[in-house]
Amino acid sequence: MKKMLMASLALLLAGQAFAADPISQRQQVFKQYKTTVGAMGKMVKGDTPYDKEAFAKLASQLEQLSQQPWQYFPAGSDAGKTGARPEIWSKPADWQKVIDNHKAATAKLKQVAQTGDLDAIRKQFAETNQTCKACHKDFRKD
Repeated sequence: MKKMLMASLALLLAGQAFAADPISQRQQVFKQYKTTVGAMGKMVKGDTPYDKEAFAKLASQLEQLSQQPWQYFPAGSDAGKTGARPEIWSKPADWQKVIDNHKAATAKLKQVAQTGDLDAIRKQFAETNQTCKACHKDFRKD
């Protein structure tokens, strides 16, 4: 019983440590991004059959995800541990601009996905991906 209690306590403390670590939190959100964008990309490329409802649901998930990771970039939360560039913190206005552009693009993709117009969806999906690339270009080391 004592061992079980100690194991439970260790798991609880580990969970709290994870919740307090902004690097782990943002990495978790970006893992969800990768999964969501990957599934969407397969549909727009024709690797998997296009499903209007499934794509719209993924677009909605992406729009929700686009609101999340930025809060997990507080000053001093990197110190060379990740691929984040110091410009995130030294150029906050530029950082905010790419965030805002990305949020706007994901919101538009969510709207376009509701139409079911695959050509329009492909176009907006590509534009949304460009906002991801813009952030990686200026604010990510790799």
